[in-house]
Amino acid sequence: MMTAGRQVELRFAAGGSSNEIPKGLSAVCSDEPWLWVAGDEAPRLKRLYASDDGPYDDHRSYPPGDLVDLQDGSDEEVDVEGMDRSGDLLWLVGSHSRTRKQVKKDDDDSQVLENLRTVRSHPNRHVLIRLPVDAGTPGRGALLDGGVGGLADVLSTDEHLAPFLAIPSKDNGLDIEGIVAVEDDVVLVGLRGPVLRGWAAVLELRLGDVQGRPDRLALRGCGKYFLQLDGLGVRDLGRDGEDVLLLAGPTMDLDGPTRLFRWHGAVQDRRSPVVKGEQLTRLQVDLPVPTGTAGPQAGDDHEAGHHHEAGHHHEAGHDHEAGHDHAEGITLLADGPPRSLLVVYDSPSKARQKSDGTVLADVVPLPG
Repeated sequence: MMTAGRQVELRFAAGGSSNEIPKGLSAVCSDEPWLWVAGDEAPRLKRLYASDDGPYDDHRSYPPGDLVDLQDGSDEEVDVEGMDRSGDLLWLVGSHSRTRKQVKKDDDDSQVLENLRTVRSHPNRHVLIRLPVDAGTPGRGALLDGGVGGLADVLSTDEHLAPFLAIPSKDNGLDIEGIVAVEDDVVLVGLRGPVLRGWAAVLELRLGDVQGRPDRLALRGCGKYFLQLDGLGVRDLGRDGEDVLLLAGPTMDLDGPTRLFRWHGAVQDRRSPVVKGEQLTRLQVDLPVPTGTAGPQAGDDHEAGHHHEAGHHHEAGHDHEAGHDHAEGITLLADGPPRSLLVVYDSPSKARQKSDGTVLADVVPLPG
């Protein structure tokens, strides 16, 4: 089991451009020397700089609504859940999810019932955005939104996913988390949900430009792949050469183990819609288990044997605040050896947050 080699500071109060400190981070992309991050509760794209002494600072903040035309206005969150850099383009994807109103601790019975029947759709979440980037500065980009020809429209007749489009994400409905560019206009996006009888889904989106509309993208095709990730959903995707890395975690509103998988050769070879066996390797990486319990999780001493595993089986044990430190974003760092991933967290524990606006991320050695 590889353990986190070190932690690194993300200094969001540095630079003087914004004092917004994210409550949690849901997406990250290393673009040396720049680091792009986003939280899922604020309509902001954030950029940091890798300083010589280790921390990321020189914080700059960019409202996505200044870079693309959002259907629901620039003040409503996009809920960015994945980012990737390919060439001079930065890709962002929203969750595409519906939400059920959250029940609060002090709600009376009538309020509980009212909240549980209130389902909302958020147009700004139904976007895939492509931004040109030059020297760490994003320019005006193009987007695919949730209208006619958008992803939900295309999936409305899909035999596997159509029934889940109207279901809120925390009820095992459609919930995108993670994006990786594999060709100029082909991206893979991972689904936290739905998970179908223990099988997670990854979508292949083939995109194109819209003639006369430089601000728009068109969805030319959509494929899908099913992967057995120990019953977990996809929390993020990343590229490592010709392989795709998958960060996997619980679907819906559950706490539980977070694991890392390698999809061998997926950048060029995606011939089978069912990914199993030696195509998929679970990597032994020590990530927090956000359940507030120490030691291996129930069932971790037994593998189903449906994929090859690298190293000895063991789930890391940590003491963490219950419901905190959900690993949500991974990005491969260019420095090394050893090769390593930077990992960011949603709902960070108090130990990851400093009063000066600094958030701590993990740098984890990456197994081969």
